[in-house]
Amino acid sequence: MVKQPPFPVGKLPTDVLDNLLKSASSHPRLVVGPKIGEDAAVIDMGERYLVAKSDPITFVENHIGRYAVHVNANDIACMGATPLWFLMTLLLPEGRADEAMISRIWEEVEDACADLDITICGGHTEITSGLEFPILSGHMLGEVSKENLVRGADAQVDDLILLTRPIPVEGTAILADAKYDFLKNHMDVEILENAKKNLESPGISVVAQALAAAGTGQVHAMHDPTEGGMATGIHEMAEAAGLGAIVEENNIPISFEGGKICKALNLDPLGVITSGALLLAVPAEGEETVREALMATGAMGVQIGRLCAPDSGVMIRRDGKTSPLRRFDSDEISKVL
Repeated sequence: MVKQPPFPVGKLPTDVLDNLLKSASSHPRLVVGPKIGEDAAVIDMGERYLVAKSDPITFVENHIGRYAVHVNANDIACMGATPLWFLMTLLLPEGRADEAMISRIWEEVEDACADLDITICGGHTEITSGLEFPILSGHMLGEVSKENLVRGADAQVDDLILLTRPIPVEGTAILADAKYDFLKNHMDVEILENAKKNLESPGISVVAQALAAAGTGQVHAMHDPTEGGMATGIHEMAEAAGLGAIVEENNIPISFEGGKICKALNLDPLGVITSGALLLAVPAEGEETVREALMATGAMGVQIGRLCAPDSGVMIRRDGKTSPLRRFDSDEISKVL
């Protein structure tokens, strides 16, 4: 038997994960179960749906409390639901964990939950051997009325793909903080200081954007592109609905700071984690209504492509030439962190 090489850092290969999910058990009250491209699980609770999500923070140590709350809340909101309750599993590194470390992380979690009116309702903490830095796995619960549920499977052929912020939002903040000493030799410190502020402005939350867009009744699907960046988010959005997609490279907004940092580190900004930039699938007749709702939250709705028949594949058009859009199972920042 030929020994297979170990998987690289990042998401499991899509084919491996898909095979695992095929064997997952179902339940009559499970409305949305585990599926690539669906941001959260949905459970029928009678009059309303309970929406549940779990996601860890593993790339960084600084601000992991804030990241954990917002990343999980984003995925709840992408289903049209309001995030309400947060649990966390916090693993602290042996030999480093002290009261100052746990207090800092706890304060970050409390502050982020307060920002979104979310209640901390449980979890687990421990000091774990073999860790170099803390790992926080967040678990978020929310609710949505049955008529307002938004799910990835409902995206349709010819839906327009809208993007709400220049990319990569989260990755820009992470890289500016983690690679500060290297990057300050390649650009003005002011650029790096502005990049670090991305965590709060524009911020990595898409909750207000997603709920405003969902409230129009004109959104077929939403997706928060996290690990693997916008490009992988497009793949996941298309896969959830069993469709293809075509993306116009010239339409993709890339932030000034993010572009400079990615160039200095030789990273493709399309594959850098970008929580804070929401993807939406919207019918053409609803585009203006959705864009107005997004703008009212301080976001935008740039049309970067459309969904197509599944046999079209997931493609990108560059200077009039079309080629497959790369899928980043390993986020670009894993190259440098």
